[in-house]
Amino acid sequence: MKTIDSIPISKISRASKLVTTGAKVGVNYLKYYGDKITKSEAEAKERLNQNNAEDIYDSLKQLKGSALKVAQMLSMEKSILPQAYVEKFSLSQFSVPPLSPPLVIKTFKKYFGKHPDDLFDTFNATSVNAASIGQVHIAEKDGKKFAVKIQYPGVAESIASDLALVKPVAIKMFNIKGKDSDKYFKEVEDKLTEETNYNLEIAQSKAVVDACKHIPNLKFPEYYEDLSSERIITMDYMEGEHLSEFASHNTDQALATQLGQALWDFYMFQIHNLKKVHADPHPGNFLISKDGQLIALDFGCMKSIPEEFYKPYFELAEKDTINNPKKFKEKLYELEILRKDDSEEEIIFFTDMFHELLSLFTQPFHSEEFDFSDANFFGRITEMGQKYSKSTELRNMNGNRGSKHFIYINRTFFGLYNLMFDLKAKNIKINNFINL
Repeated sequence: MKTIDSIPISKISRASKLVTTGAKVGVNYLKYYGDKITKSEAEAKERLNQNNAEDIYDSLKQLKGSALKVAQMLSMEKSILPQAYVEKFSLSQFSVPPLSPPLVIKTFKKYFGKHPDDLFDTFNATSVNAASIGQVHIAEKDGKKFAVKIQYPGVAESIASDLALVKPVAIKMFNIKGKDSDKYFKEVEDKLTEETNYNLEIAQSKAVVDACKHIPNLKFPEYYEDLSSERIITMDYMEGEHLSEFASHNTDQALATQLGQALWDFYMFQIHNLKKVHADPHPGNFLISKDGQLIALDFGCMKSIPEEFYKPYFELAEKDTINNPKKFKEKLYELEILRKDDSEEEIIFFTDMFHELLSLFTQPFHSEEFDFSDANFFGRITEMGQKYSKSTELRNMNGNRGSKHFIYINRTFFGLYNLMFDLKAKNIKINNFINL
């Protein structure tokens, strides 16, 4: 894979890159209008989506940092984005052009004050894995193999300006209106800022490992503070296959269920026992070992769940609440889905919409066991997502809905459901975590 010798760091250079991309998107629309003359609307639209997805992703992968992280987050929204965007943006999960070896050495010396050879017996300056915020290198010391994650230069400093550039697109895509919409962008900015603090990530990683190491069929790397810094993390090198790659060829249903149960227990234990959860459940953060164990990596994005959100959120998922109109509406207000300034039309629309969404999405919690390989269940979720993404009625209303905590908690559940479906995990015991 081609390497990158530099990353645009200044606000002007990063903004210029996005402006250039915007011009390419404009040209793609001109092609689209031409295609409509000779092709069907569906064919023309598909080509437009493919061209736009490629141009936008090519720009974001060079910018890296929070701009690329947004693409990664959007790639998990399979029921909202056109398939061309999902496929292209999914590359940001674990397939991104890495920094060139000379830039790696320069970055390492800047962040650590030393050449990697001064800390390790051997250090491979060619990356084995590059993602949105950092890339991973293999090193050895005293006969032990390590994974060394190095943060890209300028990532931490460009978060606020990157989000300011992405904000107009997000507002249009998700129909966010109203002056208090800034709370959502502040939540994302705060989380991305935390993800660039590798000292915090090490502390969070060690806490999660200590709390969850008893869960069956789950493994974690060990983290080494003496070989880490604010922008560099050293951990055990874990051998394994990315979850999505494993799932694409696995035919062992018992193993799929074993891994799915470990993954589900891991998330439910965090959410209900720790009230803090690994809020970045994409395939690049999970490996499958040769002995059939699930390996969890990368705890930079951890979301705390305050009690005032946790209680109504899970009460809203209960069957009794969904079937009780009065109680259901009360919970919608508690979670800021319904607002005091809503019109009667908005109250009716959003009450009906969320009742339809939650009646489907919470089905796994209404039984002792659930089959996450059920294509019909996930097909209905996709259909419903597409239905509301195309709703002209919804676009005319204020899409600024819900507590800021929804951003990462909903992202966690969407990502978890998708991973469970990828694994084709059947007969998952929903409340198994209670006895762990």
